[in-house]
Amino acid sequence: MAAFLLIHGSCHGAWCWRDLIRELEQAGHRARAIDLPGRAADARPVRDMTLDLYAQDIVSQIADEPVHLLGHSAGGFAIAAAAELAPTKIARLYYLCAYAPRDGLSMIDMRREQPRQPLLGAVRKSSDGLSYSADPAQAVPLFYHDVASTTAHWATERLCPEPIRPQATPITLGAAYASVPRCYIRCTDDRTIPPEYQAQMAATFAPEDRYEMPTSHSPFLSDPAGLAVLLTQIAGAN
Repeated sequence: MAAFLLIHGSCHGAWCWRDLIRELEQAGHRARAIDLPGRAADARPVRDMTLDLYAQDIVSQIADEPVHLLGHSAGGFAIAAAAELAPTKIARLYYLCAYAPRDGLSMIDMRREQPRQPLLGAVRKSSDGLSYSADPAQAVPLFYHDVASTTAHWATERLCPEPIRPQATPITLGAAYASVPRCYIRCTDDRTIPPEYQAQMAATFAPEDRYEMPTSHSPFLSDPAGLAVLLTQIAGAN
């Protein structure tokens, strides 16, 4: 069985993987999640948050056994940066309705090239311009529209500000990143990252490494059992 390390997306934290971790463990895997730098428990100034720091933090959490590293949404950049830094520590990269980076672009660059901008008007920049927050009133229709109402409320209450600097930093990817196997899971009912843009990103992956789920942007909450089955299938086939 596989060892999974789960990396959250914008305004989320390790908490969002609660249900998926349970399902993966029931399937016999080892699974854990971490908070990226800049969450509430991190005392460092938000101005010190960087994409490199994200990568270093992920790599520091991996011991001897290579992990199956899954990134959700903005977490796609963090897992790619970690793979470039320490490719031998990663068995496979899993992009879950995530930004799959291209060398020389930032996440913000990629978001701007989307055909639609669902988050326009749904996020608020902080007064110092260093972070942004999701509007709680719009969280359910954007992130959790197919999630049970009690779970969606639980998740909305835990959303936190997101540092901007890591997302504005162009990523550098080379041979190290290219050496790591990767796959893409597109969510066809996603209302945060347009599914057609996910298809565009996934088109750069080998056909056998492209998968789909008929869910929102948060399959780890709306269908954790189905996601665990798919991850088990992918991990076992490679």
